[in-house]
Amino acid sequence: MRIENLTTEEVREAISGGIRTAILPLGATEQHGSHLPLSMDADHADALAVRIAHELGNALVLPTIRVGYSPHHLGFPGTLTIRASTLEALCEDYGAHLTDSGFERLIVFSGHIGNYPVMREFSGRLAAKLAPLSLVVFDDGEAIIDAWRRTADEIASLGASVGGHADVAETSVMLALHPEKVRAKRYARGFTGTVDTEFLERTFRDGIESMSPSGILGDPHGASNAIGVACLHAVTSLIVQYARHHGA
Repeated sequence: MRIENLTTEEVREAISGGIRTAILPLGATEQHGSHLPLSMDADHADALAVRIAHELGNALVLPTIRVGYSPHHLGFPGTLTIRASTLEALCEDYGAHLTDSGFERLIVFSGHIGNYPVMREFSGRLAAKLAPLSLVVFDDGEAIIDAWRRTADEIASLGASVGGHADVAETSVMLALHPEKVRAKRYARGFTGTVDTEFLERTFRDGIESMSPSGILGDPHGASNAIGVACLHAVTSLIVQYARHHGA
């Protein structure tokens, strides 16, 4: 499913066989508390993309953009960020020559919630620049957090521990994908108040450190492989349904 692992002849054969959709996952390289690696969002996006491609059945996965828009995490060592204009330019450059290969559609989504405000701002411009390639941008980060919250509640009555960053949902996802990367002895409860649109806007404006000195929104305690697998399934279904509704 990953285009980078195929030969050019294999890509040609896939397109001749009916593959017409490319999927571009966006991630981030940023702090995730003391218990998760900086690769969390990139690893998450990478895994979701393959699952989405399998569900759609007509898609190949482009290489994940592993650094995203993360200025609100710069108070923590190791965090990398790119400008909003750079993220837009990368998406444009990734998609610019897909029609030359025979692709007809590009689906863009993010495993990093912080990319979504940027994506909403540039999606119209990007669609115009990439035409006649059809662009589908899933840009609802709040819907992902809601899906995590419902899933954590259904599996373990832990919906209240979902805050959207290094919480029980993201920690569970990493336990499902790369358990060796999780430092379980370093779990710490972060900000557990209401995470809504107003709160996220304040976080983007003032930095996550101003709201949570630990860098965590939510609580990772109780994380499990079962929650992680269910969260991956829930978000995959969310994006696949959106993509199909928009012609994928």
